[in-house]
Amino acid sequence: MLQPISAIIFDLGGVILNLDYNLTVEAFRNLGKENFDQLYAQSHQDKIFDRFETGEISAPEFRNYMRGFYEKPISDFQIDNAWNAMLLDLPKHRVTFLEKIAKQKRIFLFSNTNEIHFDAFRKKIAGDFGTPDLLESLMEKTYYSHLAGRRKPNVDAFQLVIDNHKLNPAETLFIDDSIQHIEGAKKLGIQTIHLTGTDISDLNLL
Repeated sequence: MLQPISAIIFDLGGVILNLDYNLTVEAFRNLGKENFDQLYAQSHQDKIFDRFETGEISAPEFRNYMRGFYEKPISDFQIDNAWNAMLLDLPKHRVTFLEKIAKQKRIFLFSNTNEIHFDAFRKKIAGDFGTPDLLESLMEKTYYSHLAGRRKPNVDAFQLVIDNHKLNPAETLFIDDSIQHIEGAKKLGIQTIHLTGTDISDLNLL
């Protein structure tokens, strides 16, 4: 049972934006990388992805790393298309839901993402809603790991949001679809919802 909350931190992919990790696994498999899922999945990933998600390496460096798995030439376009295959849509009813929540709660976004995904999902959002800054207009503040230099589930990622906005962890709710991120937030005493099999708009957050 949730205690009273004054602020909510939302994950992006799998919570607000629809994702399908299998599409990226399949796309890299089609390029010739059979065991890509051993490198990257929702529950675990190779350190190179952690470094990409904290901005330690650039998009060109990431692409060159991925190219190293192939014996045939692989273009930037092919790598980006495979990497972005997981990114799906942002349903309009979730935008309406966030607009409603924002009238009564302080809301924030913290997404583990990277330069290539960031550009791709902003382009998708711009195409569907007319502006790439939709999320920024909905939230008090948006945090993206590759720009913040911190990623979930590390405690310092959550601490950044708490400290910057003087939030009380006991009155703050974090919603994510990855259990390891949920466990990270709990270490600071943040309330959590592990979102599985439920649309976020079906939650009673008011």
